Amino acid sequence: MAFSIERLISVRESLGINKSEAARRLNLTAMGYGRYESGARTPSYQTLCYMAQVFGTSYEYLCEETDDPSPNEIVISAKKEPELFAFVQDLRADGKAAKGRLKAYYEMVAQMKQNEET
Repeated sequence: MAFSIERLISVRESLGINKSEAARRLNLTAMGYGRYESGARTPSYQTLCYMAQVFGTSYEYLCEETDDPSPNEIVISAKKEPELFAFVQDLRADGKAAKGRLKAYYEMVAQMKQNEET
């Protein structure tokens, strides 16, 4: 694991938040978070995964395994987004047919959006 302090700072700055806000979002003390950005402490694998989720990037990006900062997974909270959480649960339970219908609908909406933009 080659944790990149520069990438952690870059991701935080791209969110437009300061160190204190980053610490708050991660449920850390400002001093604890500051140690990660200063290099005084290296986050564990679990902490890096959590940082990636909270900051909307990937573990691989924070560890310089990829140059793409896009997330490769999304966590949906039942508390914060109950409708979306319930929808995804139903979709998972319904199986292939529902996923196929949803994919077809998404492609249709995406095409309509693209047509509106041109």
